Amino acid sequence: MPQPALWYFDIISPFAHLALMRLGAIREQRPVVLKPIVFGGVLKAWGQLGPAEVAPKRVHTYRLSTHLAQAMGVPFRFPPAHPFNPLAMLRLLTALDGSEAAVTAAFRLVWGEGRDANDPAVLQEVADTAGLPDALARIGEQEVKDRLRQATEDAVAAAVFGVPSLVIDGEIFWGVDAMPMALDYLADPAAFRSGEMARVSTLPEGVQRQR
Repeated sequence: MPQPALWYFDIISPFAHLALMRLGAIREQRPVVLKPIVFGGVLKAWGQLGPAEVAPKRVHTYRLSTHLAQAMGVPFRFPPAHPFNPLAMLRLLTALDGSEAAVTAAFRLVWGEGRDANDPAVLQEVADTAGLPDALARIGEQEVKDRLRQATEDAVAAAVFGVPSLVIDGEIFWGVDAMPMALDYLADPAAFRSGEMARVSTLPEGVQRQR
C-alpha cells in the first residue's frame, strides 16, 4: 500500500483555504493526512520573509487570493486583520489530530466567512464541529505545543518551504496552483524522474546573490 500524502498547512494562509477545496481529487488517488504547522517556523528555518512582510507583495497576495477564489467560485472573505497570530487555532487543530471536519470548519470560518481566528466563539465552534467541545482547554498543554513544534520541524526536514504543501512520496507540491501537478504525478510518477523534469531537478546554480 502506498504511503498517505501529507498536507502541511497553516490557517494563516488564504491559499491553503483554496487548496483544501481541491484535496478531494487527490484523495481519490491517495489518502491524505492533514498536518497543521507554524508557517513562521518554516520561514525562520529557511531564512525567508513571509509574503505579508513585503509591503507590495502583501497587497498582491491579498488580491491574487481574492481573484482566485472568485474564479473558483469559492466563498471567500479576508479576516479582520492579516497577518494574525495563528497559534491558538493551530494548537486546537493539533489537539484534534488534524480532524478533517475541524480543519474544514476552521478554514470556512476564518476564510469563507472572514471571522477572527482568535475569537473564542470561533475556536469553540471548530471544537464542537469535531465532536470534542472540551478540546479548547487543551491548547495550553505542553504536549500539544510540542506536537505542533515537532510537526513543523518534520515539515522542514522534509524540505517543505511554504504552505500549503502536499508531500507525496517525498515530492513537494507547494500552493494551490501545484495541485494539478500533484495529480499528474499520481497518474505517472515516472514522468517526474525522466526527461526535462529530471534535468531541471539537478540544474546547477549559475550565480548566488551575496547576502
